[in-house]
Amino acid sequence: MSSSSGVSHPVFARLYPRMQRTAAKRGESAHRVRLLEGLRGRVFEIGAGHGSNFEHYPTTVTEVVAVEPEPRLRVEADRAAKNAAVATTVLAGVAERLPLDDQSVDAAVACLVLCTVPDLAAALREIGRVLRPGGELRFYEHVIADGQPLRSVVKFAQATFWPRIVGGCHPARDTAAAIRGAGFEIERCERFPFRAGALDPPVPHILGIAKPS
Repeated sequence: MSSSSGVSHPVFARLYPRMQRTAAKRGESAHRVRLLEGLRGRVFEIGAGHGSNFEHYPTTVTEVVAVEPEPRLRVEADRAAKNAAVATTVLAGVAERLPLDDQSVDAAVACLVLCTVPDLAAALREIGRVLRPGGELRFYEHVIADGQPLRSVVKFAQATFWPRIVGGCHPARDTAAAIRGAGFEIERCERFPFRAGALDPPVPHILGIAKPS
């Protein structure tokens, strides 16, 4: 990516599309469809990865502007954008400094990405900045596990090795609380376990809608 972000996870970027294809076969594609259904107008997607969501945007969306900081994933996202039914542009950038004007989008989409943002509070402030009045944040994220001892194990992994090997992922975040703390009102939030791979433990996920309060 450009020097403005300094984000690079080359090994993870090579593995992630394969991991996502496995997750899609286990039901993740249906979660993405639910995340995006009903969207309209100009939509911004933060951390688009290799463009897994692009094929699922409804035609009521007039434009998708996607930001992806990882260079290899951004190339693949740009390729996916060319085949998308909805006009889609992929930009280099980071969540804490979005390359978008104030109040320029009708909705923001965060899909399995807020765990990777170094400064989550700053990213959520930026999302609030670019949303038009009445705009909404759609989110689908994995979050901190319920109960001990798994919660302690996840916190240990986050504090030591996990972010370095899994694209900056912080698995111990309470993302719903962070969204509320950034001044959003959560209008809908479903919480459910999901196994992305056959050998993975059931990890808590949240899927919902929030609007600036």
